[in-house]
Amino acid sequence: MNANELKDKTPDQLREELAAQKKAQFNLRFQAATSQLENTAQIRTARRNAARVKTILNQKAAEAAAE
Repeated sequence: MNANELKDKTPDQLREELAAQKKAQFNLRFQAATSQLENTAQIRTARRNAARVKTILNQKAAEAAAE
């Protein structure tokens, strides 16, 4: 997922994507805690994807407020 793909989405779609990323992050943390996670870099990727979605949401909110 990159920022260009996210900029094309609506705020509602972004909120759904954020919820999905948070759920994925939770599941990965749970797998890591139970020693079932093979690739620990997935946690970092999920965390960064969630931050990327939040950034785009904040940008869209700032644009809407400026109008």
